[in-house]
Amino acid sequence: MSIEIRHLTHHFGAEPVLQDISLSVADGEMVALLGPSGSGKTTLLRIIAGLTPHTAGELYISGEEVSGLAAGERRAGFVFQHYALFRHMTVFDNIAFGLTVLPRKIRPSKTAIRDKVMSLLDKIQMPHLADRYPAQLSGGQQQRVALARALAAEPRILLLDEPFGALDAGVRTELRRWLRQLHHTLGFTAVFVTHDQEEALEVADRIVVMRSGHIEQVAAPESLGNDDSNRFVTEFLGQINIFRGDIGTDGVVRIGGVRQPVAALTAGSGPVAVFVRPWSLTLQNTFSADAVAARVVTIRSHGHYRTAVVTAEAAEDEVTVILPPDTRAAAGDSVWLTIRELRLFRGEDELALLPQAQCA
Repeated sequence: MSIEIRHLTHHFGAEPVLQDISLSVADGEMVALLGPSGSGKTTLLRIIAGLTPHTAGELYISGEEVSGLAAGERRAGFVFQHYALFRHMTVFDNIAFGLTVLPRKIRPSKTAIRDKVMSLLDKIQMPHLADRYPAQLSGGQQQRVALARALAAEPRILLLDEPFGALDAGVRTELRRWLRQLHHTLGFTAVFVTHDQEEALEVADRIVVMRSGHIEQVAAPESLGNDDSNRFVTEFLGQINIFRGDIGTDGVVRIGGVRQPVAALTAGSGPVAVFVRPWSLTLQNTFSADAVAARVVTIRSHGHYRTAVVTAEAAEDEVTVILPPDTRAAAGDSVWLTIRELRLFRGEDELALLPQAQCA
C-alpha cells in the first residue's frame, strides 16, 4: 500500500513543527525517517497514523485521502519504543487481541485467529513461547511480540517509532537483521523513525533525513550524503573533520599554509569549510610540504583498528584519523596530515569539484 504526502504542515500553537513536507512511499517499501531530536520525525509518523491532526496539506494511503479518517479507520499498525504489551495476557493473547475485538460481522473464527497467531509466532521465531507472559520475556522478545500484534490485523501500512531504541546494542543489531528479513518475506509497506544512522542504513530501502521540520534529503542508503547533499547532511552522517580553508581563483585551496589543488567549478574565491572523513586522511611522522601540521592528543583502540585524535591550527576542532596497523604514534607527537579526498562548502552550499585526476 502506497503513501503520498503533499505539502503537509503542522503547527503546535504558533510554532511550526513540520513545514511543507512532500514524500512518496511506494507499495512494499520500507522508509526510515532519520534526524536529530526535534526534527519532526515522530510528529510526521503520528500524523500518518491519524494520532495527530495536521494543519494543512494532503495525505493519501493507497490513493485514498485519509486526512478526515480517524486512526482506527486508516488500518495502520503502530509499534512503539516501549512495547505497550498487555501485562496480564499471554504472548498468544497479545498477538490475537486486535482480531478478537473486531466487530462480530468481520471477526475471524477462533480457528482462523489461532492459525493466524501461530503463523506469526513462527515468523517471529517464538512458537514455543506462546503461553509466556510479557514479564517472562526479554526486551527483544517483547518487541517481536509487539510487531506481530501490529501485523495480525493485516494493516495497510506499518509504522514504527524507534522500535529498538530501548534495547541494548547487541539485541538491536539482531533485531535489525530480523526485521529486514521479515520485511523481505512479507513485503509490507513501512515507515520507521530512528536517530540511529546504522539502523537506517541497514534496514531501510530509502532514508529521509529531516531537520527542524524540513526534509533535507531523500536517498537510498548507498547514495545518501553523496547526491544532492548539503552541509547539514554531510555533517550529520558519520564522522567528519572540518578544516578552515581559503580558495583562490587559481583553483587551489589553502589549508594551514598547505596548497591543495581542487579546481572548483563554482566561481568565486574566499573562505571555505573543508570537510574530510577520517579515512580520507593519512598520518605521517615526517615533515611534508604538502601536509597539514598537527599534534597527537590520544590514540584510541576500536578492536580491529585504531584512530588518532590530533589538533591542528587549521582545524575547527579535534581531528580524527584512522591509523594503518603499522603506523606508530603516541600522545604529544608532532605529525603531518595528508588529505586524499575532500569536499568544500561555502555556507550551506557545496562547491562542485572536478575529478582529482583533472586537478593537476
